[in-house]
Amino acid sequence: MPPAATPHCIVTGSSSGIGLALTARLLAGGWRVTGLDRQPHPTGDADGLRTALVDLLDETALEAALSTVSEDRPSAFVHCAGIMRAGRIAEMRHEDLELLWRLHVATTVTIMRRLAPALPDHTGRVVLLSSRGALGRPGRGLYAASKAALSGLARSWALELAARGVTVNVVAPGATDTPMLADPARGEPPVVDLPIGRLIRAEEVAYLIMCLLAPDAGAVTGQTMFVCGGGSLVAPS
Repeated sequence: MPPAATPHCIVTGSSSGIGLALTARLLAGGWRVTGLDRQPHPTGDADGLRTALVDLLDETALEAALSTVSEDRPSAFVHCAGIMRAGRIAEMRHEDLELLWRLHVATTVTIMRRLAPALPDHTGRVVLLSSRGALGRPGRGLYAASKAALSGLARSWALELAARGVTVNVVAPGATDTPMLADPARGEPPVVDLPIGRLIRAEEVAYLIMCLLAPDAGAVTGQTMFVCGGGSLVAPS
């Protein structure tokens, strides 16, 4: 049995993209990680890492996985799993709406309902991955709506958990160099003309998440923070 002092983070989407980069940082920082993912971790389970293979859209399977995870002293939860579906107003499909909402919002609710009571007072941490796209972009209405909902959840949960010292925050990246960026199912190609002149690296997003998971981040809660390479800046008139 690992020592009680070893922090333990539950990470969805741990086998790819930002989740993969975050898992590497956590393990290097001495954390234990339980990944919830449909795919095994590229390196396989190792010291400090266990992957529970589960389809996050299968609520019964997810509940079963969480029943074990919640008993293993989780101290943090990061929801990295996400997908993109594009379509302008006339092209929007209800099946895409349901898929995006279930993965980004409903899954978060299912996990938090189980994990929130198990998070430790004063050091419990929750980070939800949104997107700079939540601010709106043509052809991204359904995606933006499902990601914007996470800020509302985070602000509400932050207030509910504040008395316990458990923080809840949102990290919203811009165009990040991950496999999802090249997914043909995403629709229209992403906008990558960021002021910094390049895509954001997954490791850069993971760095901010790690800051929010730290013990000294206890006064930061209910916030949405953008890692967007300057893409959210408004040019002066």
